[in-house]
Amino acid sequence: MTKQDHIAVWDRCLSIIKDNTSEEGFKTWFAPIRAKSLVGKTLTLEVPSHYVREHIDTHYSDLLLKVLTLVIGNGFRLIYSVRVVGDSYVRSLENGRETPENRAVVLSGEAQRYNGSAYAIPGIQKVKIDPHLNPNYDFDNFVVGDCNRLGYSAGLSIASDPGKNPFNPLFIYGGPGLGKTHLAQAIGIATKDKFPDKIVRYINANTFVAQYMDTVGINRQITDFLRVYQAIDVLIIDDVHEFAEKSGSQKALFQIFNYLHQSQKQLILTSDKPPVELAGLEQRLLSRFKWGLSVELSMPDYATKLAILKSKCLRGGVEIPDEILEYIAQNVKGNIRELEGTIVTLIAQATFTKKEMTMELAHDLIEKIVQTPQNEITVSKISSVVCDYFKISPEQMASKSRKREVAQARQIAMYLSRTLTNTSLSYIGSQIGGRDHATVLHSYNTVNDLLDTDRTFKKYISDLKRILCQ
Repeated sequence: MTKQDHIAVWDRCLSIIKDNTSEEGFKTWFAPIRAKSLVGKTLTLEVPSHYVREHIDTHYSDLLLKVLTLVIGNGFRLIYSVRVVGDSYVRSLENGRETPENRAVVLSGEAQRYNGSAYAIPGIQKVKIDPHLNPNYDFDNFVVGDCNRLGYSAGLSIASDPGKNPFNPLFIYGGPGLGKTHLAQAIGIATKDKFPDKIVRYINANTFVAQYMDTVGINRQITDFLRVYQAIDVLIIDDVHEFAEKSGSQKALFQIFNYLHQSQKQLILTSDKPPVELAGLEQRLLSRFKWGLSVELSMPDYATKLAILKSKCLRGGVEIPDEILEYIAQNVKGNIRELEGTIVTLIAQATFTKKEMTMELAHDLIEKIVQTPQNEITVSKISSVVCDYFKISPEQMASKSRKREVAQARQIAMYLSRTLTNTSLSYIGSQIGGRDHATVLHSYNTVNDLLDTDRTFKKYISDLKRILCQ
């Protein structure tokens, strides 16, 4: 090969990537990358920082895998050479993990399919199952706070004794971007570290469904599909709410769940809602989701946000003044994903535009990319507005009083919280007098029914929504 082969290959990759990404995404993440060498099918790329490498790993690995397979062919290897300001530091990952010589290949094009099916594989019991775990999602990178402490503790316990603990299955739920996938994969990574011979598999529910449909469409039977999953020691399924209304996939999951649970194998499931609120899933499946431990991941408080930002900077070898980190923690009201996205974008802006990392830069950035609602509706605000409207005190709202005016106000507050926020029933109940999710659901249904028949209730809800949305 000539000296320029690696440049020509990477230029071809870039032309394909450019057609499949936004202009801004391409300029920010791919344009600064330079090809260093191509030896056989091993391509080495130089990236400007750990943040660029980590962002590409997280958001563009599938695209990169397809592009490199197309340009270089199956069996390729990709090495990242990360150049840190003031130092030259080469780090690489093999299948996403650091190799002993402190170099690392992040992608390898070894994927194979047999007879068009990913699961109709001869000698299936001998096949090595790829865990599909992201090395960045380990416990070392998981910042613990009040919002996730129970899940973290349960995860450590599971990793030390998978399948033979009281937390089987572990059902992790919460809104988007709160760390469900990170926690679930951290358990898988810790398990593999302690028990290298155990088979761990992470998969998203939509991918599971696609694989099931693929196998059934080719073979008209699911024996091979089930056999693969029954060989797993720790099965992690992300976003199980996506199984709604997919009866065939649910039946397959039910069989796999039963087999693994009875064999004392570990199951870890994530969802945007707790089992009691999931719709479109078979009751027999939902009942099994409740067998173990259900833990909620909630929005991080200020201290946890600040700790997350500091951890992100430490891992990336970047120094940012505390006042800027504190400003970001105070003003980014969204989830952890939005918080981390803000700090990554700030670093990228400062690096690529050669600007000094200042408070002014942070302020301008947050104004442009972060949604900061002027009138954010929360459970706490709803409770306060309802108390004022019905002229009762917060203490009465939280009390066990069954007086008609207090009970009515409490039910309306729960109804509005369920309607106007994305919080779970259990969280709403905890904020309104320490009630459980069943009480909140009953209150919601009661008010919902009354709206069709009671003009007074209808006026109450209309007035309160107007006040809250002003």
